[in-house]
Amino acid sequence: MKQITSFEQYQQEYKRSIETPEAFWSEQAEEFMWYKKWDSVLDWNFDEPNVKWFIGGKLNITENCLDRHLIQKGDQVAIVWEPNHPDAETRKITYKELHAEVCRFANVLKRNGAKKGDRICIYMPMIPELAIAVLACARIGAIHSVVFGGFSFKSLADRIQDADCAIVITADGVFRGTKDIQLKAIVDEALETCPSVKRTIVFKHIHSDIVMKKDRDVWWHDEIQFVSSDCKPEVMDSEDPLFILYTSGSTGKPKGVVHSTAGYMVSVDYTFRNVFQYKDGDIYWCTADVGWITGHSYLVYGPLLAGATTLMFEGIPTFPDAGRFWQVIDKHKVNIFYTAPTAIRSLEAMGLQYVKPYKLNSLKVLGTVGEPINEEAWHWYNENIGKKNCPIVDTYWQTETAAIMISPLAGITETKPGFATFPLPGIQPALLDEKGAELSGNNVEGRLCYKFPWPGMIRTTYGNHERCKEAYFATYKGYYFTGDGCKRDEDGYYRITGRVDDVIKVSGHLLGTAEVENAINEHPDIVESAVVGFPHDIKGWGIYAFVICENERKDVDSLKREIIQTVTKYMGAIAKPDKIQIVKGLPKTRSGKIMRRILRKIAENDFSNLGDTSTLLDPSVVEDIKAGAQ
Repeated sequence: MKQITSFEQYQQEYKRSIETPEAFWSEQAEEFMWYKKWDSVLDWNFDEPNVKWFIGGKLNITENCLDRHLIQKGDQVAIVWEPNHPDAETRKITYKELHAEVCRFANVLKRNGAKKGDRICIYMPMIPELAIAVLACARIGAIHSVVFGGFSFKSLADRIQDADCAIVITADGVFRGTKDIQLKAIVDEALETCPSVKRTIVFKHIHSDIVMKKDRDVWWHDEIQFVSSDCKPEVMDSEDPLFILYTSGSTGKPKGVVHSTAGYMVSVDYTFRNVFQYKDGDIYWCTADVGWITGHSYLVYGPLLAGATTLMFEGIPTFPDAGRFWQVIDKHKVNIFYTAPTAIRSLEAMGLQYVKPYKLNSLKVLGTVGEPINEEAWHWYNENIGKKNCPIVDTYWQTETAAIMISPLAGITETKPGFATFPLPGIQPALLDEKGAELSGNNVEGRLCYKFPWPGMIRTTYGNHERCKEAYFATYKGYYFTGDGCKRDEDGYYRITGRVDDVIKVSGHLLGTAEVENAINEHPDIVESAVVGFPHDIKGWGIYAFVICENERKDVDSLKREIIQTVTKYMGAIAKPDKIQIVKGLPKTRSGKIMRRILRKIAENDFSNLGDTSTLLDPSVVEDIKAGAQ
């Protein structure tokens, strides 16, 4: 793949990719190892929806991540692992070693009954064995479903049940800052309602005492002794599913986004190399957990496809102090650093005394992901971390897109703070008005859609194709709808303005309002709840919960603590509300629909334009809520 090296070349490549998309993407796919080349490049229909790329092609993605690098890069470090505690031992795994470990664990999976097409749930700490498990699934053609290790037993169970997983891969526990979290205990609780799971493979990481269930649970270290490091890769079709990754939707049930093998591979490789302007020998660090799409695409698959050295970090940015990120960058001479605006804002708030002890002179490129970065944080990042010497790539994309869609190319695109700038080659964005008409020209604002497929795009939602259609393709006929609003300024730069549906983006991660409400309503004293997003200095957006209590309770503070505990139990700490207001009623239409627009205004402390409330079932509740707003 030829890497773009100038803005003029970007413009030429972009033009070519729009005029002849099949020839463009075919060229990008040529460099990979294929058992059989594709018969045709693309077949698509957004009405169904039905999208297929590289039709008839046969391959295995792990051969492209590992085997093809062995001759030239076998002794190069593939994964650098930095543990939670800075005094613990770093691990470095070469491509040769990673290949052997992936093959061994692939054989462990086969020994435990796994086969092509099986769904395997992975619920693990940020350790190399997580990446090994992901790649081992892909090696044998099993479909991996990684669940973020911070999710609760209920969220884990929901995802295992939806995918009908046969095997769960986990660890005894995880170190996170000063805490150790017992992952296996969470898995045990989840599996009480997951009869499809026949085997649990457990990695010993924190050496805690755990219960191993006879005939179901086996130790990773025991199983690995029975297998060889030779595992022939399963031949996969281009369109065979590679993984399922769950994302919150506007209903209570998470959506299992399904990505295909070849299209995903081509998209993440192309974007990794071009957006970050990766050069051979660069040390690359993406701070995302593999439980999110960023970790899949830009910690595991993208860097390994490019033959890069990727850094994996178990800890948190504030342990043992708020200088940990900068200490790790200096320690490992990191060249490319990719993190979330939430992390940048929280570290900015801690003060420069945690930055100043570090040189940070190895850095060449900075990136942000998860949400648009605000101007103040952008400037702090640019001046104090990049020393005004490192281009910042503010990347816009989604779980469903698999790869970066709109972004500067590092050092090539002239940036503007807060703007994702321009679409990547092969990506055709469209801004639509509320009626679905496309807005042409610049200086316009509308709903961000895409009017032509790209290789990495979502293929379906697992077990429910109609839900995929309704969520992404039904709103505007002939378009994929992102759910986000967007501005295109006078220079044609794109700026994402936020969600336009019932989803809140907290610390860069989508949480469906219905799912959070369902968790709150599990509290025995809560009759009904409504949650909305509100601007938050650190997280970008926080969760504001309006709750109706069955019986009046005097101890409001303890009730709020109980609600937070309930949400943490059923969804995990990531979903706990930042503000909770006890209310007597919610603003509803006569048909029973909650008017979230009104609640959003109140949560944002903007009482100036609540609109016409006379049509509500009980307009007086709005005044009560305003009076009690925080």
